Amino acid sequence: MKKIVLSTFAASLALACGTNQKKEPIVLNYPSTKKVDTVDHYFGTDVPDPYRWLEDDRSKETEAWVEDQNKTTFDYLDQIPFRTDLKNRLEKLWNYEKLGSPFKEGNYTYFSKNDGLQNQYVIYRTNENGEEEVFLDPNTFSEDGTTSLAGLSFSDDGAIAAYSISEGGSDWRKVIVLEADTRKIVEDTLVDIKFSGISWKGNEGFFYSSYDKPEGSELSAKTDQHKLYYHKLGTSQKEDKLIFGGIPTEKHRYVGGSVTEDNRYLLVTASVSTSGNKLFIKDLTKANSKLYPIVDHTDSDTSILDNVGSKLYLVTNLGAPNKKIVTVDAANPGPENWKDLIPETEHVLSPSTGGGFLFTEYMVDAISKVYQYDYDGNKIREVKLPGVGTAGGFGGKKEDKEFYFSFTNYNTPSSSYKYNVDAGEYELYWKPEIDFNPEDYESNQVFYTSKDGTKIPMIITHKKGLELNGKNPTILYGYGGFNISLTPSFSIVNAVWMEQGGIYAVPNLRGGGEYGKKWHDAGTQLQKQNVFDDFIAAAEYLIDNNYTSSDYLAIRGGSNGGLLVGATMTQRPELMKVALPAVGVLDMLRYHTFTAGAGWAYDYGTAEDNQEMFQYLKKYSPVHNVKKGANYPATLITTGDHDDRVVPAHSFKFAAVLQENQAGNNPTLIRVEINAGHGAGTPVSKTIEQTADIFGFTLFNMGFQNLPNQSVLKEIKG
Repeated sequence: MKKIVLSTFAASLALACGTNQKKEPIVLNYPSTKKVDTVDHYFGTDVPDPYRWLEDDRSKETEAWVEDQNKTTFDYLDQIPFRTDLKNRLEKLWNYEKLGSPFKEGNYTYFSKNDGLQNQYVIYRTNENGEEEVFLDPNTFSEDGTTSLAGLSFSDDGAIAAYSISEGGSDWRKVIVLEADTRKIVEDTLVDIKFSGISWKGNEGFFYSSYDKPEGSELSAKTDQHKLYYHKLGTSQKEDKLIFGGIPTEKHRYVGGSVTEDNRYLLVTASVSTSGNKLFIKDLTKANSKLYPIVDHTDSDTSILDNVGSKLYLVTNLGAPNKKIVTVDAANPGPENWKDLIPETEHVLSPSTGGGFLFTEYMVDAISKVYQYDYDGNKIREVKLPGVGTAGGFGGKKEDKEFYFSFTNYNTPSSSYKYNVDAGEYELYWKPEIDFNPEDYESNQVFYTSKDGTKIPMIITHKKGLELNGKNPTILYGYGGFNISLTPSFSIVNAVWMEQGGIYAVPNLRGGGEYGKKWHDAGTQLQKQNVFDDFIAAAEYLIDNNYTSSDYLAIRGGSNGGLLVGATMTQRPELMKVALPAVGVLDMLRYHTFTAGAGWAYDYGTAEDNQEMFQYLKKYSPVHNVKKGANYPATLITTGDHDDRVVPAHSFKFAAVLQENQAGNNPTLIRVEINAGHGAGTPVSKTIEQTADIFGFTLFNMGFQNLPNQSVLKEIKG
């Protein structure tokens, strides 16, 4: 058992925080973690894996290790003097009504609502007389709130609803079918469904996707043969018809099916990784019609946007890295027959449809711009948004004359607007009543230079009038992968951080989708180091410009962002005071051996590809780059024991190797949420508790003995 004595703060930091009171040091006794002699062999190189046994999520040994680690972590967190104050403030700010945009199905208008601190949103509906009732209350699905609503889809006439649930945060789903009017369950529950939507064929049945249940652990065993099925209402799941997939010589890790609004066509996407897909079409109006390829390779991301009769509207990045909209006749749908409708621009396109119009949302330096077009490609107007930020939800059915969209940014809570498609006008539908004044805060976008000279945008948000003295507690948050864009959005969590005088900074790193396919590819495989360099340069910019200093800087990210944090802290441990890797991909030599991890190879490559790829991965893999005797920042690793997307073994092994090799007095702890997954559907109560722990840990290790904003503390207690 390793024992480390930790001073809670240096005297200079204590004085900076307005106190010189001496504090007794915390003694950390890390649990012993046994080592085994497992060695892997890659291209003539031996790579020890002494903590391989922690990959077994079903073993009693792993369970006991998690219990011991959690005890150590919570014993430490319990000694943070203002942790409860943070939790109380989070609860107070979180406790406001939240409303989702309405949508009409059959004779009802449905919407989601959370009264404030409910663990899960409740689905309500109103009838034609405006009478309101609860349709589905996920808070009743389980006693602890860990079973969540993961999807809801209605038959064409709105008479039947199919909804999916996630238990304990798992990606495996169950689907329940009920009669909408009576809410009576009409058939047996469908089980073992994963990475799937529910797409109805009229009122007869629906398409869904899943894998065969793997041998071994369903939470970590490899799944790489996705299949599309059709379920006919009134029949058992074992009778469901296999539509696509299941050919042993042609594996597709991600398969999806969607039916056009007029029920004329089934579109099937098939991918071997998270980027690039084949696209097939099937004419549902013809008996025994076959799937016909539109795109028979995975060199592009191409999908159906809509159709008018046999005329298809597709969105694609084939030959257009920032995407464009093309049209083609379903009888001859190959790329050689495509005609540009809305050509590619210098900005990334994200289109939708509603009310008989096309809506094109563009990212301009990660900020939304929206335009309305008719189906002939004529621009009708620019939709002038309520401000500078992120818009979402521009879409609806063809017959809709009104629909709803949302708008938010880092210091403005999300509000809903009702949009009239013909007039191009909108009105505020709903605005939250929250104990937070956006006018007290400001967001500014800056551009900084990365290691290789590339200009990277970053949005920095904080209280107005903040003194740039190098002593502001700062969270630098990043992702940088999988073509995912980080656009401005409000978060209660971040509001509480900024309320305490904190800075929240988000750079748009390469590997993301903010500037299209080229930007994404510039942060993949043998160029992955660009992402880490971009993140490091962001930290240096914040320090060089006196927003903060290394003593007050925390880096944070989840999933691929957890990898970002792990790689950055092992490459530049002196740059930050606190590291917060969440549900991270941290063992880059073995990530592809778990669940659907092999599908991430487009971004990462695998250690089995070739010697160059192996050596590149090993050079930055966080688990393999913890050096004995190094002084790493205070680290709080977070994960969930039911995470079957990025299995918790990544975090377990990283914690073990950090605790073994940490030379300094900074704590290296892991917090494992029980009965929780990758993050989606996490109950509000668990989110609040985890956030209080993370912020408490962060501020405490920056030297704060009390909350920086004492006026808020008085508000809480008063």
